[in-house]
Amino acid sequence: MTHSLYRSQNAICYSGYRTDQSPHNSKIPSSEEIKEDLLILEQHWKLIRLYDCGPHAERVLKIIEEENLQLRVLLGAHIGAEVNNPNCPWGGQYPEEELAENKLKNETEVSRLIELANDYPEIIAYLSTGNEATVDWTDHLVPVESVIEYVRQIKCHTKQPVTFCENYIPWHDKLAALAEEVDFISVHTYPAWEQQPIENALAYTQQNYLSVAQRYPHKKVVITEAGWCTNSNGRGIPPQNVSEETQAAYYNALAKWCKLEDILVFHFEAFDEDWKGSDDPLEPEKHWGLFTIDRKPKQVMKDRFSNVD
Repeated sequence: MTHSLYRSQNAICYSGYRTDQSPHNSKIPSSEEIKEDLLILEQHWKLIRLYDCGPHAERVLKIIEEENLQLRVLLGAHIGAEVNNPNCPWGGQYPEEELAENKLKNETEVSRLIELANDYPEIIAYLSTGNEATVDWTDHLVPVESVIEYVRQIKCHTKQPVTFCENYIPWHDKLAALAEEVDFISVHTYPAWEQQPIENALAYTQQNYLSVAQRYPHKKVVITEAGWCTNSNGRGIPPQNVSEETQAAYYNALAKWCKLEDILVFHFEAFDEDWKGSDDPLEPEKHWGLFTIDRKPKQVMKDRFSNVD
């Protein structure tokens, strides 16, 4: 199918958690903090991606509506582990009762996604059935058959195009049946996590993308996550491969290629999130933002946001 918003335009992943806030401690950004963020993002991006249907996302949608902001949203449902995953390096094993409880939570989350999609039809442009829930290393593994059922349920009750956001590798084979159910395919590509230096980063991203696009020539493929961090303690990413300079080089090269090829890409991510990963301040998970945790533009954004204090 065709949809005008599939076309290349400025898009970014957004999660507004600041210091001492996280989805784990139930402390979410205030309305004033979210409004501050959205006014920054509106200056340069047209589409933002949200990851769940919880209070943070609800607050974002409400503020976009109340302030009449020129932002549209890819809204995702967060689906938790329904089966154990012994392949997860940091723990993907749960008691059976917890897995059963997760299944019920997932059904509730999908119902909430449907509700919000119908409450905000002019703001929510796309829907995602989950995020990185089928890749081999995930700690929230969900059977492909379950994801397909969620996709079908969402499509029955909403009008927006429906996708599932996942690393590029599962789309090669594991998600072939799912690919036929979604309206478009969403891939994630992270050359930095796969030990690529900046000199090879764009070529590697292109290879990742084309490996899926050529597998499904009848489906539109978008990139819902691609980014470059600015610090690393060596856990998974060589420290010499990342900096504000390499982030700027990757962002600009990726944006140029996607515009040339008319590929929609959501850059990961808007702001650093210091709640993620380990307690090490140089943990790479904390440093993917194009802005710091205190909303200062990093090098790639300084020319575009010289007015941000």
